[in-house]
Amino acid sequence: MIVLIDTDILVDLALDRKPYGETAGRLLDVLQTRPGTAYVAWHTLSNFYYLVVPARGRDTSKAFLTDLVRFVEVAPTTTESLRYAAKLYMKDFEDAMQVAAGMACHADVIATRNVRDYAKAPLRAVTPREVLNEL
Repeated sequence: MIVLIDTDILVDLALDRKPYGETAGRLLDVLQTRPGTAYVAWHTLSNFYYLVVPARGRDTSKAFLTDLVRFVEVAPTTTESLRYAAKLYMKDFEDAMQVAAGMACHADVIATRNVRDYAKAPLRAVTPREVLNEL
């Protein structure tokens, strides 16, 4: 199973958001043992950094991302991916960009806490707990 990890999962882990951080950590631990199965969108990395720096600082935030990309790949998106996202009938354009990234890396699912935001997406969105159950 190929999993695209949404920004909220990474932020939950980095900021130890209760009660989500623990499950996010377990998901990343499992994905770390399965090379080639975990992806993030390019824009997830900058969004993560922007959201986490105020609480954790620049060095810690960069270290988190550097560690992450040891086993998580960046989805190979293009200009056409952006065009695809723009055509999706979704409320949140950032979520549409996540879907486009998921399609680009042939993801089976998007791991997110915001499953409802992906109700009209052509790619299945599931919680981290559901991903763990399926793995």
